[in-house]
Amino acid sequence: MFQGQFDLDAATPVEATAIPDVLFERGLYWASGRSGVVNLVAAHKWFNLAALKGRADAISMRQEVAAMMSDAEIATAQREARAWMTAH
Repeated sequence: MFQGQFDLDAATPVEATAIPDVLFERGLYWASGRSGVVNLVAAHKWFNLAALKGRADAISMRQEVAAMMSDAEIATAQREARAWMTAH
């Protein structure tokens, strides 16, 4: 457990550009099976969100993942992405 203090005056804010990178990394995590399981629905969801936030290479990754998915899986991933956008 952290038991220190934050110096908010010296803290570096998270850049807005970091958000698409984090979303893209989540897509890579699920697409590559780093968790021990490949989850194409989750990968598509995170690549879709990264693309919506401006990460251009997420579009091609989303298309690559979608080529291995059924229409129902793609629809599920899109619903999950919309739900995430609504919640955040």
